[in-house]
Amino acid sequence: MSFVQFRPAPPLRDSIATIWDWRVEPGEFRLERILPSPGAGLIVNLFEDETRVYADDATRRCERTEGCALNGQALRSFLIDTREQIAVMGVIFRPGGAAHFLREPMQRLADTHASLSALGLTGVGALRERLLNTLDATARIALLEGWLRERYRPDAVHPAIAWALRTLEASPCVARVDGLVAASGYSARRFGELFQQQVGAGAKAYARLLRFRATIDAMERGRRIEWSRIAADCGFHDQPHLVREFRAFAGMTPGEYALRRGPDVNHVALT
Repeated sequence: MSFVQFRPAPPLRDSIATIWDWRVEPGEFRLERILPSPGAGLIVNLFEDETRVYADDATRRCERTEGCALNGQALRSFLIDTREQIAVMGVIFRPGGAAHFLREPMQRLADTHASLSALGLTGVGALRERLLNTLDATARIALLEGWLRERYRPDAVHPAIAWALRTLEASPCVARVDGLVAASGYSARRFGELFQQQVGAGAKAYARLLRFRATIDAMERGRRIEWSRIAADCGFHDQPHLVREFRAFAGMTPGEYALRRGPDVNHVALT
């Protein structure tokens, strides 16, 4: 198994958290639940020219895209097929960061998975071909970084939205959307439109997602999980509120997650 990740230099650093490269020996078919997190993601499958994701519900509906695909801002969990996760690269965008590279309004991509070529990005096929012919992981990451740098638009995110995202990140458990709207100087309607266009979620839904992620972080920090304390610290009204919100985002209760979580906090193997 090989996993290499890289944090790009400015100006990409403000919109991309990390670029990663993953290699593993083929294994048996297994579905894994992927938990939602702030920011969109880009996937390049170098094992086969297809990416498959499944609905995290009773239908297990399979959504197929080309090997180079974008995962829009997720507000609910989805499933992946680990049998195709053999040779994969990815980009984790910071919240709002994908807007620097795409002209598509981000709310149209929320909770969806789209082929990059369908989003108007040029040179996608040539990029994948060059990555296939590059044997070194570090060189592949540099190649992908260069391709992204050529498509970067520096002023894509509205200053009021960039400020709101920073404010929410600094205090995910206490920040209130009404206060952000008032401080922005825009009407609630205009602020909401801008936020959805550039983040891919409504501001209130995004704030709920941050509280969900704060819950996971609190669970990872503590050896002994005290649910009432976590609920209070993460901004929930009470423990039942925490359970309802966790289930809505993760497709399972926090207790089930605590029992089944593995080394990667965002991946949960299905039994």
